[in-house]
Amino acid sequence: MDIRNIKGLDLLSPLSEVELAVYSHAIRHAGVREGEGALEGFSQHEVETAIQRLAERRLLVGVGSVDTHFVAASPEAASDELAEPAERRARLMRGAADRLRDELTPVYEAGLAQRLRRPAVEELHSVDAVRDQLTKLAAQATFEVLTSQPGGARAEDVLQEAMRRTEELLERGVQMRTLYQHTAQFSATTSAYVEIVTKLGAEVRTLGDGFMRMIAFDREVVVIELRDNPKGALIIREPNIAGFLIDIFNRMWGQAEEFPLDHGRDQAIFASDKTKEDIIRLLVLGEQDKVIARRMGMTVRTCQRHIAKIMERIGAKSRIHAGYLLREYDGNLPSAVTAPDADSGRDD
Repeated sequence: MDIRNIKGLDLLSPLSEVELAVYSHAIRHAGVREGEGALEGFSQHEVETAIQRLAERRLLVGVGSVDTHFVAASPEAASDELAEPAERRARLMRGAADRLRDELTPVYEAGLAQRLRRPAVEELHSVDAVRDQLTKLAAQATFEVLTSQPGGARAEDVLQEAMRRTEELLERGVQMRTLYQHTAQFSATTSAYVEIVTKLGAEVRTLGDGFMRMIAFDREVVVIELRDNPKGALIIREPNIAGFLIDIFNRMWGQAEEFPLDHGRDQAIFASDKTKEDIIRLLVLGEQDKVIARRMGMTVRTCQRHIAKIMERIGAKSRIHAGYLLREYDGNLPSAVTAPDADSGRDD
């Protein structure tokens, strides 16, 4: 019997009656032998099984080169021998844990101090500073990036710069959702960009009006455009503000339409209807042409062309008259007002 290989040893269970009897016998008779025979009240098989169990618990120790003769060990010695391997492993683990603690504590404290030193809201005032920060935040993102980009078609150089970050994020398995305005559908460069990123796993939708320019990273950091400086940005790390902005994005996302890659007549009619509805709503609110154009993501000239056609179809003689008539219709516009134009998707 090899008593050095202990498998499934249950140290928590008490000694059985036969084990107590064999241990007592070994103490009184200076040992016990396998095959010695039965003890009073117990069979030989029960005795031999008890000897093996007691040897596993180090309460019996083999004597000589062949483990058939055993002597009783003190409970204290047995306890020390059984505990020593576990205590040795515990010391090794404690030493490894202490080394890991000593190695990582400076890293943890430095990172924590750096995070605490960061302002909850930080202003950036140049394009280079914004791009540098976006690149860093994108590299640190682990699971989600949300983007809303109003303004219609996006410039080719902006899309090229964004493509590098987007491809790297999607290759790492980061989920991406992007909102554009309906007017972005009619930009060849924007559509080409969307076609590439959607094949890589991104989701892109369009909406008419009513959303801000923002990028959110991992639901922790949100970057928005500075109100008085479109080239700058505001970095928001305050959890409540960031959470509020992300909630707004999710509500807009639920109202948006999937970005179409098939620009057929049906899609042009749909985009035209949506565009007219938003322009009419802004006209009723009394917004000026420049404001409507900016909010709709189109040039002022294109916006004025849409407004002129709307006024013509409702028989308005002025902007004030148009606002009055549109309020009178109260959403029940005649079909001629919202009928699509042949060039409805074109922006000058």
